[in-house]
Parts: sequence; C-alpha cells; structure tokens
Amino acid sequence: MAAVAAPVLRAVLLGASNLQFALSGLVDDLRRAAGGPVEVLAACGHGRSYGTWNGLLLIRQLPGITECGLWSALERLPPLPTVALVMDVGNDLGYGELPETVAGWVETCFVRLAAQGASTVCMLMPLVSLEKLSAFRYYAARSILFPGRRTSRRTLLERARKLDQDLRRLAREHEARTIEPQASWYGIDPIHVRRRWRRSSWDLILAQWSLHRPPSEARTAVRLPFFGVEEMRIFGLRRRNTQPARRLTDGTTVALY
Repeated sequence: MAAVAAPVLRAVLLGASNLQFALSGLVDDLRRAAGGPVEVLAACGHGRSYGTWNGLLLIRQLPGITECGLWSALERLPPLPTVALVMDVGNDLGYGELPETVAGWVETCFVRLAAQGASTVCMLMPLVSLEKLSAFRYYAARSILFPGRRTSRRTLLERARKLDQDLRRLAREHEARTIEPQASWYGIDPIHVRRRWRRSSWDLILAQWSLHRPPSEARTAVRLPFFGVEEMRIFGLRRRNTQPARRLTDGTTVALY
C-alpha cells in the first residue's frame, strides 16, 4: 500500500453558517492552492455561537467555539505551517449577547491561534448590509434567523457597530488581517453571502494567506458528513464522533468540532 503524503498546511476555520455553506468547496480550494494535502480543523455550523451551546432550534445543538474540542486537538498536533480564519462573529448578537462578551470570546480565539503561529484572517461584520435594513426586513430576518429573540433594530445596530470596532482593534492587536464585506455580497438575507459571490469572497481570504487557486482547475466539492461533528446534541441527546470526519485519498483530513 502506498504511503499517504504528509500534510503541507494546517487550516483552522472558525465561523457559523457562512462557513458551513462554503466549507466543502473551501477544503478543495485549500488543497489545490497549497499544492498538497491539508489538515483542516473546522468549528462551524448553522446558528453557531462563539461561547455557548446553540444551533438549529432544538434539533441540533453545538458547543461554543471557544469551548469545543478543536483547541485540545490542536495542542496535540505537531508543528505545521498554519492559516486561520475567524468569521460570522456577529451571529451571537442575534442571540442577545453583548458586544463586550462576544469580543472576549473572539479574543480568546485570537490568542490561541497566535500561540500556534497561525496566519489569521478575520472577516469583519456585514455592517454595510445591516445598515441598509428597513424595519420590515429586519423583523422578518430576525423572526427567521433568530426566532423568539426580541432585540430591536436600533439596539442590534448599536451593538453591531460596537462589536465591529472591537473586532478591528483586536485584529490589530493580534496581527490578524481583516476583510471588509462588500454590499454586493448580500441580498434580501442581510448576513449570508449570496451563492454567486461566495467564490469571490473566498478568493480574497486565500489571497490574504498568500494562497491562490490554480485557475485552470475545476472545483470539486468535498463531501462532509452533516452529523459528523465531534460533539453535538440531537434533540437533546449527546452524540460524539471520532475525528477526523473525512480523509481524502491525497492525505487531506477534515476534523469537525
């Protein structure tokens, strides 16, 4: 049996639904851009919080990103050139969390990533989209994305502006590069990047890591198990899965936390 190639790059990816939507394609982009196998550790998912258990209503719950098993797994791994992504930070504001609380969780991630020598990119909040929301669109989006929450439009915008300032400051302090979301990326949904713009937004992230996809190669989405996260709750019942959740023939691995 032929030996499996060792990974040439490690990628630590933190986020919520935007990252979940794009993860399978991003894994393929990373391995092509890196020119070899990539070791991916991802903590994401619809409704994901940076600090507390949350998720898709009562159907599927995930631990807060700062509390999940990704960090202990990362500490056990041998040194490897590492890139990292922090995004979907404003998700917690929809659950009523205060900006300073969310900023504290994100700073914990920045500190841990810096300890790994990671080249970190932070996708800032989509303020350009949120600021344009009419009252009707805001309350419609709130009822769909964050059912049961009662944060007013004015309060959410105030908190979003404060968190945006905190994110920019933290990025400077921890030497993380930032990406400013563009207004054209968003449509009726004010926080999820439209499908046709996802590839362009990911190309910006890859460029910040000094990685570039071979332009002549077609993208192949990597199939990832939806219920493959290391620790989760399904209808209140705890479920655990061994990691990595996916191994590719070239040696690329994807661990989900």
